[in-house]
Amino acid sequence: MKITSTPGAFRTAPTREVRKTSSSSSATSASAPRQIDDTVNVQTIPPEEMTPRVQRAIMSLMEEVDSLRRELDHTQRRLREMEDMADTDALLPVPNRRAFVRELNRMISFAERYGAPSTLMFIDLNDMKQINDKYGHEAGDKALFHVARLLTENVRGTDVIARLGGDEFGVILAQADEQVGAEKAASLAQLIAAHPLNLNGESIKMSLAYGTYTFRSGDQPDDALDKADKAMYENKKEQKGEDGVR
Repeated sequence: MKITSTPGAFRTAPTREVRKTSSSSSATSASAPRQIDDTVNVQTIPPEEMTPRVQRAIMSLMEEVDSLRRELDHTQRRLREMEDMADTDALLPVPNRRAFVRELNRMISFAERYGAPSTLMFIDLNDMKQINDKYGHEAGDKALFHVARLLTENVRGTDVIARLGGDEFGVILAQADEQVGAEKAASLAQLIAAHPLNLNGESIKMSLAYGTYTFRSGDQPDDALDKADKAMYENKKEQKGEDGVR
């Protein structure tokens, strides 16, 4: 899922379209001799003034302009890469909390403009401490990757998935009202439970607690997250009552 001009799930680190030039074309353009009339119109220069010295000066200026353009293109490309890195989780190929809150704010603005509610899902993975303690933190990282992959592969391209921190994830179910959002959130929880992590031939069950909040115009991102978080804790309390402390 990636965050684009419309909400989307980040499949990989946030990407932006970058114009690329093939190595062959770059080599050709670099090796081919430049002509003055390639770039500038010299018709206004009287022929008698177009001396070899003037031609050399013009060619030098053209080469300098080309060099500056290449440097600018490289700098812009690097800035886009750095922006993508700043929006991506340090461990998983999904957005981080910073990018998620920005997308949530944008979706709230969308709801305000078009009157289309969307549902926020707040996820907290169960038993991650036990997995880390029993199998090690590398196994815990694999468990996070496992959940992120399942979530990413089972939402629409218009939805957004992010790691909010630790073993917490957030999902924006775009243009999903209370009923649709609750049904999709429940199906995602069932999906995680039905697909255990395979670790060196051992099957490790995964489960999660979740809460949902359907936001509309006038909501603030932090308030929406807080309400979904509280709903998640209510769900976790219910699970503790059924299965014991997690």
